[in-house]
Amino acid sequence: MPIFKPFRGVRPSEDFVETFPTHPLDNFSQEEINKKAQMESSYIQMIKPYVVSKSKDVDRNLRKIRTNFEELLHDKVIVQDSSAYYLYEQFLPNKSVFRGLLGLVSVDDFRNDKIKKHESTLTHKKEKLAYYLEKVNIQAEPVLLTYIANPKVELLMNHEEKNVPILNYLDDQGTRHKIWRIDNRLKMKELKDVIEQIDSFYIADGHHRIGSTALNAKNLQDKNKKHNGTEHYNYVFSFIVSNQSIKIHDYNRLLEDLNGLTDEEFLKKIEQNFLVHEKGEIPYYPSQKFHISMYLGGKFYSLHVKHELRNKQSNVNDLDHSLLEEFVIKDILGIADPKTTDKITYCKGNSTVEGIQSLKEKVDSGKYKVGFGIFPVSFNDLLKVSDHKIVMPPKCTYIEPKLVTALIMYDMKQ
Repeated sequence: MPIFKPFRGVRPSEDFVETFPTHPLDNFSQEEINKKAQMESSYIQMIKPYVVSKSKDVDRNLRKIRTNFEELLHDKVIVQDSSAYYLYEQFLPNKSVFRGLLGLVSVDDFRNDKIKKHESTLTHKKEKLAYYLEKVNIQAEPVLLTYIANPKVELLMNHEEKNVPILNYLDDQGTRHKIWRIDNRLKMKELKDVIEQIDSFYIADGHHRIGSTALNAKNLQDKNKKHNGTEHYNYVFSFIVSNQSIKIHDYNRLLEDLNGLTDEEFLKKIEQNFLVHEKGEIPYYPSQKFHISMYLGGKFYSLHVKHELRNKQSNVNDLDHSLLEEFVIKDILGIADPKTTDKITYCKGNSTVEGIQSLKEKVDSGKYKVGFGIFPVSFNDLLKVSDHKIVMPPKCTYIEPKLVTALIMYDMKQ
């Protein structure tokens, strides 16, 4: 079983809960980041030397972030708790509720495949993040891990919810965030005992964050002759949620051209591996796996994967995304490496026809030639490809919950 241990969380004090946390930086333009960096007592202001500074002295900028962090601790803008687990719950405007536990997992379990992945990572991105961690020693956003629900864990969380949360925060998108600190020794032992019954964790979101933390740990391990695996750098700040508290949405594709083919020629080639049914102008949302929505030339089509094609594929590599990539994007459209091409645009959906409508609008704008709407990857397929160490194509899963940054942080220096 993977390790999941308590930690000394760092969080905004009560007076600064409304101003300190933020949504992940990749949600903002540089102009928005510049503006937010002017806000006093905010996380983005804390990391301003890295995200706004014009100085090319990266080491100096990163040292300044660490100094800012320690000054905020001294001024009690942020506070550090005693060792604890945290119960974290989100209440979204659409009435969705997500909950799970915040704690630390070991990079050794990640290396030993007790924490399983389904995406490949970019080496240069991991190296950049690892260098940041080495200099700043702060993990401000947890990796999202999932597991098959354990009723005992759910029961313990139900009991904890009856207490008063230590944080109760409504963000600017209307999502309410509640956090309970679990620091009672008996409760912590109960949680530890039931979590140890979980065989594996699966990475839902944060492959680069966990990969960079593991790389940073290896770099520091190589420098530390007394390394024993219990060092603070050897752990990854994580949010674990069961399959009962996770939502996997569709991730769709837009293509800029048909590789020199006419619409009719393209449809003919599609028919070699798919049963094609014209659906007209009304947006068609695929109803199940092996059914793909296509918008081309002002019309929607349903593409049903032929049984003989399904049989050609390994049962563990039969994702619609993989079939579309292999037999349409590569074979027909001639895109050899979808990871590096600029001809594909990926569009997040929300498991409704709205995502398909968005594809239609973008194709109708003239910028794209064809759009594909893909039924969301199931939780079981996520586990299956992870268990068999199969790497999904790029952008297959858009997963909720989405986490805010710096609501709880892990100080790797403690």
